[in-house]
Amino acid sequence: MIKRRQFIGGLAALGGSYLLTACGGGGEDGSSGTTGSATSKATAHASTASGNGTAMPPASSITDSAGAVWTLSGGVVYKNGAVAANNFNAALALWYNGSIYHENTSGYFYQWNGSGWVFCSDPRLGSTSADGTTLPSAPYIIDKSGSKWTLVNGILYRNGVAAGPNFNVALVLWYGGKVYHCNTSGQFYANAEVAVQWLACTDPRISTTPTAGSFYGMNGHFDYTYTPAQLVTILKAMGCTSYRVGCTSDPTQINAVAKLAQTFQSAGIQLLVLINQGLYDSSGKLFSGESTAYSAAYSTGSTVARALMPYGVTIYECGNELTRDGAIILDSTNAGTKALDFNNANWPVMRGVMRGMIDGVKSVQSSAKCGINFCVNDVGASDALWEGTQPDGSSGYSKVRWDITTWHNYEVYGDIFNIGTDGAGPGFDLPTYCKARYGVPFIITEWNTGPEQTEAYRANYITTKLGQYYQARKTHNIQSVMYYVLDSGNNTFGIMMNGSQINPSYSAFTSFTASNPDK
Repeated sequence: MIKRRQFIGGLAALGGSYLLTACGGGGEDGSSGTTGSATSKATAHASTASGNGTAMPPASSITDSAGAVWTLSGGVVYKNGAVAANNFNAALALWYNGSIYHENTSGYFYQWNGSGWVFCSDPRLGSTSADGTTLPSAPYIIDKSGSKWTLVNGILYRNGVAAGPNFNVALVLWYGGKVYHCNTSGQFYANAEVAVQWLACTDPRISTTPTAGSFYGMNGHFDYTYTPAQLVTILKAMGCTSYRVGCTSDPTQINAVAKLAQTFQSAGIQLLVLINQGLYDSSGKLFSGESTAYSAAYSTGSTVARALMPYGVTIYECGNELTRDGAIILDSTNAGTKALDFNNANWPVMRGVMRGMIDGVKSVQSSAKCGINFCVNDVGASDALWEGTQPDGSSGYSKVRWDITTWHNYEVYGDIFNIGTDGAGPGFDLPTYCKARYGVPFIITEWNTGPEQTEAYRANYITTKLGQYYQARKTHNIQSVMYYVLDSGNNTFGIMMNGSQINPSYSAFTSFTASNPDK
């Protein structure tokens, strides 16, 4: 039986804001930073704090509640005459609600935490803007990173600097943790990656409802000891209407899946087939290039589709976690939000495999729906593939276009509706972004908590996540959510074992499906 791969190590450590440190940065009272003139440094402690909102300039100094005196000279902030840790290009220092802040010449704010500076927003502007805030009519938008967005004469600015190439902007929208804008021609653009990069999309606020009837899904394996008829009985008892199983072009695997498909077709259960084509040839070596990879994957895709099309299979997932292969992801602890997270040299091999599978399937079954699978927060990969670009930013390559966006969302990856970015940046609503960017249905083809959790914890997780998914299914174009896995041979992931229910997780799943119809 195919076993679940290890979780991505270290993702849980992606959290918190970053502290400004650099070679040569001074400590709280250190003196290794830039020095200013003697007259610019206050060395005496004062006894009365400055008024709330005091700023330099125009003030010549600020006294905090502990009596320390802060000054600003030559773009450097000083505390009691010594450089206040590592700081430079400071244009403003501020005393506000009991804390010291500074703003640099790029418009970014930092808060003093007692030993260094932590990135933050301008405290005078309030917290993150409410979801759905627009320019106009609001005067500005504050995003989750504290950046201030303004719209002046059709140009969108972030912290006072033009936010990448943009013009004729008629509307700016803060929605689902992302900034979008619409030009005077009605075209929407999404702010992609950490740096400002505008990619064409639709209005993310538009709800799109997928066809009902396959929302509750389950994962399984081709080599189960359960007969196809037994699987039908099990799935119907659980309220499942879709089932995901993988196979390669190996005849033994295809024959097993074909028997499943035949039985499922008559039972009215949708079978999603994962085409398990990897990036390596029969000798275990990475394919030599995009053309070779494409040809191998084309053969696999056409072989699988030819065998299964007669039995009503219409959905194929082309590849499993290919973006997370060691030849593709540069650092497996990265969330994948930047194209630069991926290997530029090997990228064409993955692109060729994906394109080959899709084209191979459609050469046999033109009406079939093909999905491409992503993990964690791999929007850097999905956007690059969709746009035909390389991780290094070069463009003009073949575009990978899929009919269904598929994603894996294990607990360690984060909440898919507020999933974090590289560098522990703030989260955003991934299905909403994908709905706007790619305009196709969204399927979560694997989800679960970790293998180390107790069954009580797992049961609660199942109820909670199904509630989230169910509520969002009609607004986020979510076609199906497929639990991993029916039977893992043990109680690490499975919801059953050797035909017996594993409780309370099994009961949690079936109770939810019974109370929340897929319609």
